Amino acid sequence: MRYDKAVLALADGSTFLGRSIGAKGEVNGEVVFNTAMTGYQEILTDPSYARQIVTLTYPHIGNTGINSEDVESDQIWTSGLVIKNLPVSASSWRKNNGLEEYLIANNTVGISNIDTRRLTSLIRKKGAQSGAIIVGNNISEDRAVSLAKEFSGLSGLDLAQEVSTKEAYKWEEGEWRQKQNKKQFKVVALDFGIKKNILRILFQRGCEVTVLPAKTSYEEILKLKPDGVFLSNGPGDPEPCTYAILTIKELLKNKIPIFGICLGHQLLSIALGGKTEKMKFGHHGANHPVKDLITNRVFITSQNHGFTVKENSLPDKVRISHRSLFDDTIQGISHSKLSAFSFQGHPEASPGPQDMSSLFNTFLDNMKSNNAKKN
Repeated sequence: MRYDKAVLALADGSTFLGRSIGAKGEVNGEVVFNTAMTGYQEILTDPSYARQIVTLTYPHIGNTGINSEDVESDQIWTSGLVIKNLPVSASSWRKNNGLEEYLIANNTVGISNIDTRRLTSLIRKKGAQSGAIIVGNNISEDRAVSLAKEFSGLSGLDLAQEVSTKEAYKWEEGEWRQKQNKKQFKVVALDFGIKKNILRILFQRGCEVTVLPAKTSYEEILKLKPDGVFLSNGPGDPEPCTYAILTIKELLKNKIPIFGICLGHQLLSIALGGKTEKMKFGHHGANHPVKDLITNRVFITSQNHGFTVKENSLPDKVRISHRSLFDDTIQGISHSKLSAFSFQGHPEASPGPQDMSSLFNTFLDNMKSNNAKKN
């Protein structure tokens, strides 16, 4: 079989020649690496990866093919995919088609047969860089470098609006082959790029879930009389999302229980008086140790973020609840008087460990306690 040529270029001038494993064309974005050994389909469809070219460090990607269930949204959101090797064949009883066919069907470019170890080392040393992939038989390394330099980075970009749902909808699907608990709470989920497994977990635990667009106003949320509000994950820089920050401030005034993860964690932190900053190369993987500062227990977590809450920016009323054991960055916060807390990583996993799934139970406990006070 004859394959199209492909080139990956970084803004620093580094280039990698390989072969195409997806659609024809060219893209640019921020190049990051993810250390997860499984879950490439969930990673591809995670809206938090919008405008990013994802490098998967595990050498064998695509060996179980693609199925119709392991998706976190209805499309591929990554700008491009970079892997070491694509297996000749894929095998799984759940497989519908192969990874290459999936990328082509979703008009997503990809490159394989490159030294992903060298690429990962460059990113670790120099930080996340703008990059570009060009596919075709007449590719130009100089053109690829130029295209990479055209992408100015994620700082200042409000991507939550781009990936958010345009209309409100009800979610009524539980976790895979699990029995749903009796409905107890009405939850509004603000969609900044929400993953389906978050909604599955909330529904499974007995929540009546309504998903709303990112720019939904405080007044529209109140009309639904929610027991709690969930702030979802999402891509881009949190600081330009002023519409969400203002809404969260109003929700805090009304003392509605709030739980945020990833971008939702950053937005809650800003609403409470904190600040955020861009990380050198972010956290992307499924093996990140995080310490619970209250219990001193260590959890292995799934992570995917390029921004973090700035150290010493939070007011005294906000307690830091979790820290990364990789770089000591803030991983979780909680308010000392309000039922508002958040976590930087992904307790819903998908892919990754489920060590932090108990945070969803904490959210349910907060709603139950708040309802008891009202009654």
